[in-house]
Amino acid sequence: MSTTSLSSAVMTHPVREAQAAALAARLGLDGLARDPDPDGPPSALRTALVAWAARAAGADHHLVVQDDVAGPPELLALVAGSVARFPDEALIFYTNWHARNGAAARLAALAGAGWVRAVPEEFAPTLAICLPVGTADAFRSFAAETGERHDDEVMAAFLRTTGRSALLAVPSVVEHVGTSSINGHAAQGIRLAVCPVGAADARPLLERGWVLEELDWLPYMRYGEGYLRPVGHERDADPRRHPRWTEALPDTGLTEGRVRDVARRHRPEDAAAEVGRLFGAAFADELWIHCLLLGRQAEDAARRHQAPPPGSGPAAAARVRTAALSTVGPAGLPPERRPEVTPEHTALLTAYADSAVRRGGLLLGPAPRNRVRTG
Repeated sequence: MSTTSLSSAVMTHPVREAQAAALAARLGLDGLARDPDPDGPPSALRTALVAWAARAAGADHHLVVQDDVAGPPELLALVAGSVARFPDEALIFYTNWHARNGAAARLAALAGAGWVRAVPEEFAPTLAICLPVGTADAFRSFAAETGERHDDEVMAAFLRTTGRSALLAVPSVVEHVGTSSINGHAAQGIRLAVCPVGAADARPLLERGWVLEELDWLPYMRYGEGYLRPVGHERDADPRRHPRWTEALPDTGLTEGRVRDVARRHRPEDAAAEVGRLFGAAFADELWIHCLLLGRQAEDAARRHQAPPPGSGPAAAARVRTAALSTVGPAGLPPERRPEVTPEHTALLTAYADSAVRRGGLLLGPAPRNRVRTG
């Protein structure tokens, strides 16, 4: 790997400055980027522009993290290794467990990938993101005149102009902490990483894992219901629209009857009844079918790529898979119900999701191809 000069900054607001300073000290980050107008209307972008301008002289890449995250002591080393491998990419080290990008990272984890290309029409998670310094400067110029206050939306819009969305790290080495939000996201409830694993399990995937470049269609959940992102959805007249899985399924080559037949034959009745008792029968139905479709796409991607493991061993691969499955149930619930999930519930939902993912291969047949790359 080539030598990489990396600088870093922590975005913060006065109400969290002590928290941000502790984070910077713990992880060895360079310093704080403070909100220049803390009494003004909430704006993550306002502080992000300060953070992206805070790069050190001579740095090749700049890492920006937000003040409400946790990370391992090895974070800077993991980031440096990743940018040495992908020097021209925007790299994201935290992906929310919900919505389309979370589902993309979860699918990639189940397929055995180390990275996945973000869906272009959705916000770019910016809790921990690293850019080449030239890209960071271009982002600042792009964002300077916008009236948008959400840096994650502006980052996604900027990357769309480059024709290449960010790469999402499949193993989540950064975690969101707390449920408060200075920028107005508290209504989304508990927001955690999609595939939380330790640095030792993450390193082989980040440094040698294959890249899932493009998803033909992507199942995802929101507010207790299953949805499906069709191939090329970014070119839709309304790319932020959420098509229900039953609506979008015909474009995949599958039929609703075939999907429901697999569910009828193979869904574990006792687990379905218990999930239904706890969270509603409709949620139990939607979650199992979502995971069935997720398993189908993950197995298809894995078969087509046929990559050797990144060197972490089967035990680590099993931990990554379990981590990805452990978040699908809680993330799929409506935000107001997520606090109800206990560790026992998580174990139940993980096993229930796994039972569906393992049946995804029953839906394999002629389908569009997933494109992947190894470096």
